Amino acid sequence: MRALLLVAALALAAPAHAAERETYQVRHTTDLVRICATDPGAADYGTAIAFCHGILVGAYGYFLVSTAEDARYVCPPTPRPTRAKVMNDFVAWAKARPKHDQSHSVDTLFRYLAETYPCRK
Repeated sequence: MRALLLVAALALAAPAHAAERETYQVRHTTDLVRICATDPGAADYGTAIAFCHGILVGAYGYFLVSTAEDARYVCPPTPRPTRAKVMNDFVAWAKARPKHDQSHSVDTLFRYLAETYPCRK
């Protein structure tokens, strides 16, 4: 009987786990925007926003360490905007530019950052 209950529990949990994995696949801009725009009332809001912030911070951190300072084309102002502001503004910017929907999400992120926070040289 216990084995049957265990099998039933695993069978019910498997689709939920698979759905969660699919929810956090970021193939295109639309995927990242969907995650970053998760409704605050959604059960997975905290997970989605943490995931979104992780993508944004990780991509920007990689840009900083992989791009020589004199070659950077994104220069945030002082004081720096919050992660939440950048996230919300990126979502609004991307939604207003559907031509980027199927572009790689990080490419679109950097189009937004370059347009919003260009370096003044």
